[in-house]
Amino acid sequence: MTYIVREITSAEYPLLEDFLYNAIFLPPGTVPPPRKIIFELEIYIYIKYFGGKDDCGVIAESNGTIVGATWTRIIPAYGHINDETPELAISVLAEYRGKGAGTMLMTHLLIL
Repeated sequence: MTYIVREITSAEYPLLEDFLYNAIFLPPGTVPPPRKIIFELEIYIYIKYFGGKDDCGVIAESNGTIVGATWTRIIPAYGHINDETPELAISVLAEYRGKGAGTMLMTHLLIL
Protein backbone atom coordinates (compact mmCIF):
# COMPACT_ATOMS: atom_id res chain seq x y z
CA MET A 1 0.00 0.00 0.00
CA THR A 2 1.23 3.50 -0.80
CA TYR A 3 1.09 6.26 1.80
CA ILE A 4 1.89 9.94 1.86
CA VAL A 5 3.15 10.91 5.30
CA ARG A 6 3.40 14.59 6.22
CA GLU A 7 3.08 16.99 9.11
CA ILE A 8 -0.43 17.58 10.31
CA THR A 9 -1.89 21.01 9.52
CA SER A 10 -3.92 23.08 11.96
CA ALA A 11 -7.00 22.55 9.78
CA GLU A 12 -6.62 18.81 10.45
CA TYR A 13 -6.32 19.04 14.25
CA PRO A 14 -10.04 18.23 14.70
CA LEU A 15 -9.34 14.80 13.13
CA LEU A 16 -7.31 13.96 16.23
CA GLU A 17 -10.58 13.25 18.07
CA ASP A 18 -11.25 10.35 15.69
CA PHE A 19 -7.70 9.09 15.96
CA LEU A 20 -7.67 9.43 19.74
CA TYR A 21 -10.76 7.22 19.90
CA ASN A 22 -9.17 4.70 17.53
CA ALA A 23 -6.00 4.67 19.66
CA ILE A 24 -7.82 3.12 22.63
CA PHE A 25 -6.43 -0.38 23.10
CA LEU A 26 -9.10 -3.05 22.91
CA PRO A 27 -8.15 -6.68 23.50
CA PRO A 28 -9.73 -9.03 20.94
CA GLY A 29 -13.43 -9.53 21.59
CA THR A 30 -13.78 -6.38 23.71
CA VAL A 31 -16.76 -4.17 23.03
CA PRO A 32 -15.57 -0.64 22.18
CA PRO A 33 -16.47 2.01 24.76
CA PRO A 34 -18.83 4.82 23.79
CA ARG A 35 -17.11 7.54 21.77
CA LYS A 36 -17.80 10.10 24.50
CA ILE A 37 -15.06 8.44 26.58
CA ILE A 38 -12.46 10.55 24.76
CA PHE A 39 -13.88 13.64 26.46
CA GLU A 40 -12.90 12.40 29.91
CA LEU A 41 -10.17 14.75 31.15
CA GLU A 42 -7.47 12.10 31.50
CA ILE A 43 -7.98 11.08 27.86
CA TYR A 44 -8.86 14.37 26.17
CA ILE A 45 -5.62 15.92 27.43
CA TYR A 46 -3.87 14.03 24.62
CA ILE A 47 -5.45 16.38 22.05
CA LYS A 48 -6.89 19.36 23.97
CA TYR A 49 -5.41 22.58 22.58
CA PHE A 50 -3.09 20.59 20.30
CA GLY A 51 -0.73 22.83 18.34
CA GLY A 52 1.39 24.29 21.11
CA LYS A 53 5.13 24.86 20.84
CA ASP A 54 6.00 21.37 22.12
CA ASP A 55 3.36 19.53 20.04
CA CYS A 56 4.37 17.60 16.96
CA GLY A 57 2.34 15.37 14.68
CA VAL A 58 2.22 13.63 11.33
CA ILE A 59 -0.55 11.98 9.36
CA ALA A 60 -0.64 9.22 6.76
CA GLU A 61 -2.83 9.42 3.67
CA SER A 62 -3.79 6.70 1.25
CA ASN A 63 -5.66 7.64 -1.92
CA GLY A 64 -6.63 11.01 -0.41
CA THR A 65 -7.95 9.53 2.85
CA ILE A 66 -6.22 10.21 6.16
CA VAL A 67 -5.69 6.74 7.60
CA GLY A 68 -3.39 7.34 10.55
CA ALA A 69 -1.83 9.88 12.85
CA THR A 70 0.92 10.00 15.40
CA TRP A 71 1.67 12.89 17.70
CA THR A 72 3.72 13.88 20.71
CA ARG A 73 2.99 16.29 23.53
CA ILE A 74 4.49 17.19 26.86
CA ILE A 75 1.50 16.73 29.15
CA PRO A 76 0.81 15.47 32.67
CA ALA A 77 -0.89 12.26 31.53
CA TYR A 78 -0.54 8.48 31.97
CA GLY A 79 3.04 8.17 30.74
CA HIS A 80 4.40 11.47 32.10
CA ILE A 81 8.08 11.19 32.97
CA ASN A 82 9.16 14.83 33.23
CA ASP A 83 8.58 18.21 31.60
CA GLU A 84 11.14 17.52 28.85
CA THR A 85 9.96 14.10 27.68
CA PRO A 86 6.93 14.05 25.37
CA GLU A 87 4.25 11.39 25.38
CA LEU A 88 3.58 9.62 22.11
CA ALA A 89 0.22 8.64 20.66
CA ILE A 90 -0.30 6.65 17.47
CA SER A 91 -3.47 5.60 15.75
CA VAL A 92 -4.17 3.84 12.46
CA LEU A 93 -7.66 3.07 11.19
CA ALA A 94 -8.43 -0.62 11.67
CA GLU A 95 -8.57 -1.50 7.98
CA TYR A 96 -5.04 -0.08 7.45
CA ARG A 97 -3.34 -1.76 10.42
CA GLY A 98 -0.59 -4.22 9.67
CA LYS A 99 0.07 -2.64 6.27
CA GLY A 100 3.01 -0.36 7.06
CA ALA A 101 1.22 2.89 7.91
CA GLY A 102 2.21 2.84 11.58
CA THR A 103 5.86 2.21 10.79
CA MET A 104 5.91 5.06 8.30
CA LEU A 105 4.20 7.39 10.78
CA MET A 106 6.72 6.61 13.53
CA THR A 107 9.68 6.95 11.18
CA HIS A 108 8.56 10.35 9.91
CA LEU A 109 7.72 11.64 13.37
CA LEU A 110 11.13 10.67 14.70
CA ILE A 111 12.99 12.57 11.97
CA LEU A 112 11.11 15.85 12.62
